[in-house]
Amino acid sequence: MAIPEADGQRARVRPSTSRAAARPPPAKAKVPLRQLLKVASIACGIQFGWALQLSLLTPYVQELGIPHAWASIIWLCGPLSGLLVQPLVGHFSDRCTSRFGRRRPFIFVGSVLIAIAVLTIGHSADVGGLLGDRNENFRPRAIVVFVIGFWILDVANNMTQGPCRALLADLTGKDHRRTRVANAYFSLFMAVGNVLGYATGSYSGWFKVFPFTVTPACNVDCANLKSAFFLDVACIAITTCVSILAAQELPLGSSDRFTTSAEEGHDQSSSTEEAFLWELFGTFRYFSGTIWIILIVTALTWIGWFPFLLFDTDWMGREIYGSSPGEQNYNKGVRMGALALMLNSVVLGITSVLMEKLCRKWGAGFIWGVSNILMALSFLAMLIVSLVAKDMSYFGHDLPPDGIVISAIIIFTVLGVPLAVTYSVPYALISNRIEPLGLGQGLSLGVLNLAVVIPQVVVSLGSGPWDQLFGGGNSPAIAVGGIAAFAGGIVAILAIPRSSAQKPRALT
Repeated sequence: MAIPEADGQRARVRPSTSRAAARPPPAKAKVPLRQLLKVASIACGIQFGWALQLSLLTPYVQELGIPHAWASIIWLCGPLSGLLVQPLVGHFSDRCTSRFGRRRPFIFVGSVLIAIAVLTIGHSADVGGLLGDRNENFRPRAIVVFVIGFWILDVANNMTQGPCRALLADLTGKDHRRTRVANAYFSLFMAVGNVLGYATGSYSGWFKVFPFTVTPACNVDCANLKSAFFLDVACIAITTCVSILAAQELPLGSSDRFTTSAEEGHDQSSSTEEAFLWELFGTFRYFSGTIWIILIVTALTWIGWFPFLLFDTDWMGREIYGSSPGEQNYNKGVRMGALALMLNSVVLGITSVLMEKLCRKWGAGFIWGVSNILMALSFLAMLIVSLVAKDMSYFGHDLPPDGIVISAIIIFTVLGVPLAVTYSVPYALISNRIEPLGLGQGLSLGVLNLAVVIPQVVVSLGSGPWDQLFGGGNSPAIAVGGIAAFAGGIVAILAIPRSSAQKPRALT
């Protein structure tokens, strides 16, 4: 097969390539946008669970008895699983020869694991009680069950989301515009899932709808969490069916387009399969400078986002409502935070719809950079609101003034704009520049995921002790996030080309 040179020179053909293979393949019909929309719908089910996880689980683990300083360590399992699981799943999905297609088997298995994980988390207090937990302030057995479920959930999320994005890239091929549209659809459904998840988390009466969830070991707050996860299972089941039935994915051996990267990999090695880690890190040498810039900006962006996503509702309960986990005002703050995140998701969805037009007019790199600067300014506003609230005298005995609460809600809502950009633009940029390299979309998106999870590992290890060093609370981690987001925004504006026409160096 002919491989194009980056400098525009005439393509070279390998001696072993037949004349028939050297001829350009027949044009493939474009996948209808409505089919891309259906395939992307699984993001709704995935994000429904993520929204519940992000809004409710940090407060919940503290109710089980884990101190605030160590709560972020629990979240370390997500980045660590993503560090290996998503690249590994991407690697195997690039080569999967199942008759059901390359990506769909992984999407299906990941969805089943998500359902198992959320049911495990929801019943962790009950299982802990059966195993002998008696102290309501510290339940070690429930914590163990929770952590096991949490690990499974993060592995399953990474196992599902990566192949789904790779499937969208497969379906859109080298059409940069449709790749951006597909990722915007994915971001839109993430917004829908966020709205459903945060709305579910903000409602405190689910135990009345599912009264059997209240048990001696599981109080009303625990029962609400358990009930919300039942709704998550229903959502992930529906969206998985819609997505995998709409994909119409061909097995690997029946599509020339899908076999390209596998053939090239085998031609350069006498063995039938390269070692996974060697191949993963071997892809780095083919990356252009622009791809490295995308990875750097992605890392800085997620250093910014992870403290917020980790502590958003906890910040609302502690630093706006001035209370501690388990107290009534803290729970009100958590629910108010979930409501604010629901509004955040509405803005995320609206921005996702407009994403293609914005990127076409201003350039994806410029839009990404401006959104990061907006994120940094929003984090600065959070710090200011925290200081103003701390200077007031309502902590510990009264609810916060309406002005403080409204300010916090507005900040959460505005952050929906940069979050929409984060969920779509980096993936579109990397897909467009990886396609000519023939590395395989699954493996390539797994490499991008490294730039997402490595910063999360750093934040998970450092945010708790860092916050304690400055007297507790979440503001120190938010401050670091704001600095990283601002730096990423400047790099994106100055270093990522406005045009997507720049070709990466070809694999030879």
